[in-house]
Amino acid sequence: MQTVIVDYGSGNLRSAANAFERAAADSAVSTSIIVTSDADLVSKADRVVLPGVGAFADCKAGLDAVPELRAALNHSVITKARPFFGICVGMQLMATKGLEHCETSGFDWVSGTVEALQPSIDAGPGGTGRRIPHMGWNELNVTTPHPVLDGLGDSPFSYFVHSYQFVVDDPKMVCATVDYGQTVTAAIGRGTLFGTQFHPEKSQGVGLKLIANFLKWAP
Repeated sequence: MQTVIVDYGSGNLRSAANAFERAAADSAVSTSIIVTSDADLVSKADRVVLPGVGAFADCKAGLDAVPELRAALNHSVITKARPFFGICVGMQLMATKGLEHCETSGFDWVSGTVEALQPSIDAGPGGTGRRIPHMGWNELNVTTPHPVLDGLGDSPFSYFVHSYQFVVDDPKMVCATVDYGQTVTAAIGRGTLFGTQFHPEKSQGVGLKLIANFLKWAP
């Protein structure tokens, strides 16, 4: 089995690859972890991971700039229905559109819009409210059971760094949320598609368990 982590100039790819390699070894999953921008390898992958760090529009532009990569993603993930894992902005790119700095079209794999988080009223200097960006550890609330979220424990904490969230049109697609002065989408799932707003590669034991679940997932 080949698990491809897509390299399009966004995200901490070495950290992600290390986490996937460790999770595969710890859970005895036989897979090669490949970090690549090669459209042919992405098209042939058994599993596809799309990380993302930064602004929605910048990530989309970076991906579109790699020859044939967008078509390869669509072929592997949509036409061939290979399991897909979007991380942070990689999850957000599944949306219909993003509104970060400007309106930018997403993949439209999951209907919805990426919108700004709203700070609490008392989030200024000396205040006790929730500041933007949402940065640090927070507890997941699993709202819809999903195989990739199995066995995370009673209080699964994961690591977030973001200022925008995926507002999904169909609430049934939301698998987990997090409370940050508002209910924020933390994970989504539809068919062979799965994504997290948090970074599993930075989420220690919870993240490694989630990655192992993805590698074993047979949708």
